[in-house]
Formats: sequence, C-alpha cells, structure tokens
Amino acid sequence: MTTHIDCDTCVVRGLACHDCVVTVLLGPPPELAPLTIDDEELRALDVLADVGLVPPLRLVRPVTGPVVESA
Repeated sequence: MTTHIDCDTCVVRGLACHDCVVTVLLGPPPELAPLTIDDEELRALDVLADVGLVPPLRLVRPVTGPVVESA
C-alpha cells in the first residue's frame, strides 16, 4: 500500500502547513510535487512524530457528502 500526498488537495492547506511533516521535510507546499510514500515510510514518519522529532502528517482529504435526491 502507498499513501499519495498532494498538498493541492489538502483541505487544511495553509492552515496546518506550518505544523506538517511534509513541510518540515520538503519545504512549503508551493514547491511540492505530489508525493507517494509506502506503508513502511509512513510508519517511520509516525514513529518520528510520536517521539516529537517531527510533526505528524496533517493531510486532510476532502470528503464528498451523501447524495440526497429531491422528492
């Protein structure tokens, strides 16, 4: 499994960038290309975040709401 990180689609872009591991490791989002990390790399980042060495991944993907049909 892999995790695809695209800062352009992050709902909290701009609000949480200052405290996101992607920004800490790679710089501010305007310069970032979409990033793909595998499960092992994601677990490693989680361990680093858990011990306070880097902030956690703050990526929040948009969620589509339920489809409501009119009567």
